[in-house]
Amino acid sequence: MKHLFCLAFSALISFGAAAQTFETASLRRHITFLASDDLEGRGTASLGEIRAANYIADHFKSLGLKPAGTGDSYFQPFEVSFAIEGKAHLMTGRNVVALLDNGAAKTIVIGAHYDHLGKGFQGSSLSPDSKNMIHNGADDNASGTTGVMELAKYFAENNVKEKHNYLFIAFSGEELGLIGSKHFTEKPTIPLASMSAMINMDMIGRLDETKGMIVSGWGTSPVWGKLIPDLAKKQNLKYTVDSSGVGASDHTSFYLKNIPVVQFFTGAHGDYHKISDDPDKINYEGEARILSLIAGLLTKLDNETGEPEFVAAGNPHAGETTSNFKVTLGVMPDYSYSGKGLRIDAVSKARPAEKAGILPGDVIMKLAGEEIGTIYDYMEILSKHEKGQQVDAEFIRGKETKKVKITF
Repeated sequence: MKHLFCLAFSALISFGAAAQTFETASLRRHITFLASDDLEGRGTASLGEIRAANYIADHFKSLGLKPAGTGDSYFQPFEVSFAIEGKAHLMTGRNVVALLDNGAAKTIVIGAHYDHLGKGFQGSSLSPDSKNMIHNGADDNASGTTGVMELAKYFAENNVKEKHNYLFIAFSGEELGLIGSKHFTEKPTIPLASMSAMINMDMIGRLDETKGMIVSGWGTSPVWGKLIPDLAKKQNLKYTVDSSGVGASDHTSFYLKNIPVVQFFTGAHGDYHKISDDPDKINYEGEARILSLIAGLLTKLDNETGEPEFVAAGNPHAGETTSNFKVTLGVMPDYSYSGKGLRIDAVSKARPAEKAGILPGDVIMKLAGEEIGTIYDYMEILSKHEKGQQVDAEFIRGKETKKVKITF
């Protein structure tokens, strides 16, 4: 995955003998537009965000989907306040919402965020000195947005009237704290009680065959463990699972409303939140296979005799939120790693981890004298510290255990 890319295959990736196909050319076209310099990184409430929203809405309209935003439009605006150069501004972002209305009692939500970091003034850029530089966000999350658009096309044109409606949502404000999806679940345009499940796609464009994908929300309903394994096998997709319904993406907002959720994610990479997250690094064939799996999952959900059962899968962030974090190591965890400790997938330049000599592939076992069993232990430890503090870290590199001091 890292810094490797796949050329678009001329062949089509099929799901089933008689089903439609996901064309890599269509995936490339959407991602290339959404991640173009013209859209200037799709920062929330920016002109680039509006142009991206128009593009998505035009696609939904071309498929004959019903507007499901505010006031009989495809858009659901929301207020968002964020600081630029230390000064707070109240602005307007917008979700893009469309309904495939099959006249059913229950609706399945298919979503992804389409906003990104703009020109480095929003969110958390990991590129040094990146202010006023465009962050195109091809994987994060033009890839997931394209997934929503292509799944909308798949179900709008499959000549089948399913037993569920499908609500397609492109969220904004995710990079600022899940603001768009929180707004939607607080002011839904269709009743929350009618929502059977929510499927989220965040960064599905960098499939590494050796690592596979990460499926989150596994524990929020028994249906995921029942249906996904066979579908993954058919697409020859490796995967690891995260049971929790709470994570750093928009499925969290739905889980907190007691709706079963599942998220698909192909993992962290060295271009995450950097100006180098560009369309030429997307694995288009890999994304097509993931969309085939999701299409199959939606079809199987529709054929189930009952609705997915919701299970409270636990909230690993209870009592803590990302806004509590005053420090960072400047690393990206390897979310596909299932062993003990925090395996590092990428290290940002001039951040505490790099200054201490930590490298990609290292597994941090202890931080500030506390053992790290999972990523959530790591996050809890970070929440206890302030900038300027120095702590001990213990990590494994190959077969060797190393100890360093880290200054936040």
